[in-house]
Amino acid sequence: MDNKITKVVIAGGGTAGWMAAAAFGKLMGKRLDITLVESDDIGTVGVGEATIPTLQLFHRLLGIKEPELMAATNATFKLGIQFENWYQQGQNYLHSFGFLGQGCWACGFHHFWKKGQELALVSEIGDYCAEHLAARQGRFAVLPGQDANHAYHFDAALYARFLRQLAENHGVKRLEGKIAKVRQCPQSGNLQALQLESGEQVAGDFFLDCTGFRALLIEQTLHAGFDDWTHYLPCDSAIAVQTENIGAPLPYTRAIAHHSGWQWRIPLQSRTGNGLVFCSSYMTDDDAIKLLLENIKGAPINAPRVIKFRTGSRRAHWKKNCVALGLASGFLEPLESTSIHLIQRSIIRLLQMFPSQGLIEADMLEFNRQTMEEMTNIRDFLVLHYRATARTDSPFWRHCAAMDIPDSLARRISLFRESGAVYKYSQDLFGESSWVQVMMGQGIVPARYHPIVDMLDIKELGDMLDKLRAKARHEAGRFPPHQDFINHYCKAAP
Repeated sequence: MDNKITKVVIAGGGTAGWMAAAAFGKLMGKRLDITLVESDDIGTVGVGEATIPTLQLFHRLLGIKEPELMAATNATFKLGIQFENWYQQGQNYLHSFGFLGQGCWACGFHHFWKKGQELALVSEIGDYCAEHLAARQGRFAVLPGQDANHAYHFDAALYARFLRQLAENHGVKRLEGKIAKVRQCPQSGNLQALQLESGEQVAGDFFLDCTGFRALLIEQTLHAGFDDWTHYLPCDSAIAVQTENIGAPLPYTRAIAHHSGWQWRIPLQSRTGNGLVFCSSYMTDDDAIKLLLENIKGAPINAPRVIKFRTGSRRAHWKKNCVALGLASGFLEPLESTSIHLIQRSIIRLLQMFPSQGLIEADMLEFNRQTMEEMTNIRDFLVLHYRATARTDSPFWRHCAAMDIPDSLARRISLFRESGAVYKYSQDLFGESSWVQVMMGQGIVPARYHPIVDMLDIKELGDMLDKLRAKARHEAGRFPPHQDFINHYCKAAP
């Protein structure tokens, strides 16, 4: 395989397609001929409006200015996700960005906090994290020297439009049309061209499949295979609806558990995104729509939309001369806002391994290994929310509490419950603070703390905990109200 790759064809637009087009255009556009094919007649899922802080890395690579992006996408800031009724009805916890307190070389902060709790020296663990406090207080700011521990709520369609302009400014060509056929080389099986309904042929050396759940290239043509994870993540349906805003936007996403699924509430500057993720084995579409409409605030702007999905991953995300991005590569429900992160990680990984001199089998295998490992780690983190529950009030939650879980997750839970240990693995998106907040929020409490904590006497431990709490309180207190900062920093045009 010694053919040089100079022509890249992106099949499909939406978030995945235009993220790829913008990145390839900006970072490799001088060496590549890049064409994106999409049809205005094919809609996008377009409900993923919440992100995580890693998106800032992608924007820095592309030279995107945060205030300009946020104003263009109707965006607000996000400091975490509040989980309501997940462990027990009436019990809430916040999974915030940032870091809990300060640990040491041997163990994380939660070990010091646990001993402090046993000695009645501490308040709730979130009080030792500035982002946690600011989220609860409805505050936010971007200050000089501040850690970039924030993400965004934005309009996904406007985000794609913003990236399209960036991509086209760097030479990416867009073709309007529906793909009628995918042509392959009879000898190698590599993709050669997309044939549009108009008869036009779009030839390429390398293809990105951004065709959403259809997976037109990677699955329908190349038959990459699919690992179904619905036995771990049983929800298979979603209802989405937008509402008018009432009140100032909160600087966090809300994930509200119901009897057979959970509801999201995502505040933008001019509207709120709402949805209900549920399991069709326990709730009909009509009942789900009724439940969602009964639990939204503000007048609906559009009619509820029903979306069907299957959680899982392609067995190969890169096969022959095609890489799948976004929904074409697999789907993990939006519980922790990881969809856009997985798109950007695959784009950056592909750019790092890009086969400009021809396909290299070792790179393809490593790309697939890293992608699958990252998706598997995220899958385990999501399963934790469902499995570690004390709810027994509905058949759905009784099923979740009793279901089998991956061995990899069982090991993490056992380690944390027995010793408080949290280990960050290779390709692990979520760090120690995230696992600690969700584990403890879902009722998993360590039986003991690390013995190095006993190197501090009671006064030293109390002084340390008091200083860390005061530091977090001081940092959060520097932030103005979230809405005030938006008005000053990134107000969207009316």
